[in-house]
Amino acid sequence: MIRIISLFSGCGGLDLGFEQVGDYKTVWANDFKHEACETFRNHFGDVILEGDIEQVDPYTNQDIPECDIILGGFPCQDFSIIWKRPGLDGERGNLYKSFLRFVDAKKPKAFVAENVKGILTANKRKAIRQIIEDFQNIAPGYVVIPHLYNFAEYGVPEYRERVLIVGIRSDIGFDFKHPKPTHGTASGLQPLVTVGDAFKGVEEVPFNNEQLRVTERTKTIISLIPEGGNFTSIPKDSPYYVKGMISHVYRRIHRNEPSKTIIAAGGGGTWGYHFPENRPLTNRERARIQSFPDDFVFFGNTTEVRRQIGNAVPPVGVHALAKALKPLFSGDFTPVDLTARLEELKNMPFEVRYAEIMKPL
Repeated sequence: MIRIISLFSGCGGLDLGFEQVGDYKTVWANDFKHEACETFRNHFGDVILEGDIEQVDPYTNQDIPECDIILGGFPCQDFSIIWKRPGLDGERGNLYKSFLRFVDAKKPKAFVAENVKGILTANKRKAIRQIIEDFQNIAPGYVVIPHLYNFAEYGVPEYRERVLIVGIRSDIGFDFKHPKPTHGTASGLQPLVTVGDAFKGVEEVPFNNEQLRVTERTKTIISLIPEGGNFTSIPKDSPYYVKGMISHVYRRIHRNEPSKTIIAAGGGGTWGYHFPENRPLTNRERARIQSFPDDFVFFGNTTEVRRQIGNAVPPVGVHALAKALKPLFSGDFTPVDLTARLEELKNMPFEVRYAEIMKPL
């Protein structure tokens, strides 16, 4: 069994993706949102501590077990490209240091931290540079390898770009490489999974599938937007024209494509909308887009469930990564000198390092 400690767990999408490939098991977790903890506990068992992670001391708390890997998506609001980006100066940006404390205390063989694309450019790239340096400097040193994933390229019916920061303990010598995409239009890849594929039979799912009440005006607005379109499809001289700051406003799905990114919150028509029906998506439809299985039940009211789904890592999107890490824990690999590699990375100009991060696989 590969033991997982899960931080900023939310409803457990990242953990679920790892457990679905076999051998991984979450043994301890933490989140501060009650409803998310209820959802997590219902699926993974009573292993999650509900409360403020900044009040948990991983060095002295005897209830926190040893682990092989630490997973987590530290809060991303201060790095998001949708909102203003104070980055490390933000109220929540430094919560990653709690993740850092756990890695320092438990010395796992590896860690995986998930965040939004905006982390790569926040504070003029100083945020990602500082985060990498901080993890590198945890004794005995971690080789830190961030990469920008588009989860549609890994079997998720959604164009969702997220950064996965993988750290490998340098004294182990596991030469980790991010897995290449499995889905796409190139030769040899599986076809992209579409919303139409994802929605087959969704109306029969009994959990989290209630339709939201919608006004007649909203129905009319949606009816003016074609499949795959958004508020910009409405003529500006129309009495139903609406202004929007982001492309998610009145965004309709396209049945023959992956969905645009499912988001966690927001008003102004940001729920995501069906096609051909003139209505918002149900939470179960959103969960299908995020690749959750139908027996994964979310707890809370519709707004809270929407938040859990939108904040989650799509489980299927990390299957390839979880498989790529397995040899590290089984010992089925040829060790390399990661100590030298770590020193090389520390001395590399960050512009060169950044180019490596952004390079396609």
